[in-house]
Amino acid sequence: MSIRPWVIVEAPDSRGLRRIMIGSETVGSAWSLGELRKILGRHGYPMNMDLEDPASICWRGGDSKKWPDRAWRRHATTMLMMAGLLASMVLNAVIGWPDASGALTFAQRITGALFVLSGLVQGAAAVVVLDYWGRRQFKISGAVVLLGVLIALTTDSLLLFMWLEEMEYTPHLLVFMPLWCWSLWALALLVREKSWQGVPQPKRFAAGVLATALLTGVSLAYSTVYQPAAAPMHFTVRAKFGTARPDRGLPFVHVPLMLYMKNTGEIPVYIINDIYTVHGRGAEYSEHPRNRDLVKEWRESAGERGDPVGEAELYVDHLTYAAISSGHFYGPGNWLEVGQEYALERVFQLPEDALYDIVSVNVQVSYMRKDRGKLDVEEFSTVHYSWSKNDEQYYCAPEEGCGQQLIYHGRVWHNNNLINVTRKPRYVTAIWQPGVRPISSISSFRFEEEQGSYSEEKRELDRYGAARVNAHVDVPVAKLLRPADR
Repeated sequence: MSIRPWVIVEAPDSRGLRRIMIGSETVGSAWSLGELRKILGRHGYPMNMDLEDPASICWRGGDSKKWPDRAWRRHATTMLMMAGLLASMVLNAVIGWPDASGALTFAQRITGALFVLSGLVQGAAAVVVLDYWGRRQFKISGAVVLLGVLIALTTDSLLLFMWLEEMEYTPHLLVFMPLWCWSLWALALLVREKSWQGVPQPKRFAAGVLATALLTGVSLAYSTVYQPAAAPMHFTVRAKFGTARPDRGLPFVHVPLMLYMKNTGEIPVYIINDIYTVHGRGAEYSEHPRNRDLVKEWRESAGERGDPVGEAELYVDHLTYAAISSGHFYGPGNWLEVGQEYALERVFQLPEDALYDIVSVNVQVSYMRKDRGKLDVEEFSTVHYSWSKNDEQYYCAPEEGCGQQLIYHGRVWHNNNLINVTRKPRYVTAIWQPGVRPISSISSFRFEEEQGSYSEEKRELDRYGAARVNAHVDVPVAKLLRPADR
């Protein structure tokens, strides 16, 4: 009969795991009596070995019946911890990848890359969970899991804070709200178990975590607050009348109109709406005006032709305006890069005996900064006719007071994907009608509700850096017609 080394089964640790030694060598650990027999079997002991024989085995801290491990609880904790970390990994990838791969600014790309990197860390932590809630063969497994949970708590807290600003329903809410609750539970569990124990240099580990958090915060603040504010917009729009030419067979003159715009700022822009309108002014002249009320005349002219200020003149009365020509300048959905310019020349007609004393042109261009958002240009550039019954979403019956309008509507994504996942989808809407001041808005309105929210439109226009610029030129008809005199 061969003499075998004495088997020693140590007392259960805090989780119920018992270390197995054969002689002075540790050969494994067991959660149950069955696992103990498997370990001994791999080392040549018979499977029917008498585990109660004190000559062969020594039990410390309890006999063969003391196995305090609750396997179902341990497995449930492991699965729940892994599920939370994997879900957080996917969420961080969803947040970070669009910015990392397609953001317009370098800082935003860095922020997106950090989110993707943090997702990879969480994926590694999910794998290490098996070791930490298993036999803990790696000393740093607990610290890695703790790091993954801290990342999840930070991300979910940030998402929750941003969501509370406007409290709009978004499908992502069903993800980050449960994950936020999960991260609180996971952090409490890891703190109770002191999972950071075993890290060779805990101070350096903590410093690395803090430095990563600060880098992410600084990059996020720079890309969303400082950089957009530090790059102001400058946009130039000009209009000029050319030399009128008489028609060879008709009593009309052809008047060239030159329109010009240039992006003189430091940020590319989307054109979301534009219009030019040529007006002819009719008036009655009086050399000796009496009892003229300039205030009344000014009040009646305020708001005409898109001019909020209005005008009043002493020797001119009964001002009337007629739209002569109107159209798009560049067109919704186009864009201008930094330094890019665009010019357009149109020709409109005037009768030689026109009753206008002044012809004017008003140009308005509405634009949105490209560093604030990405516009679905293909969708937005598609024109919809408000009078077309075939386009039910945009159709508006004349009896409802709707005019004949062109409607442009398209999805826009903010350059910071954190905003996209905590808000309802946003859309850019442009409404155009000849001779009428164009309408531009950014909101969640999809032409499915009765009406949009004015406060939301105002907030979103500011968030996406939308603005407009105008140019106005007056010229006497006498000057235009002078070249046409025969």
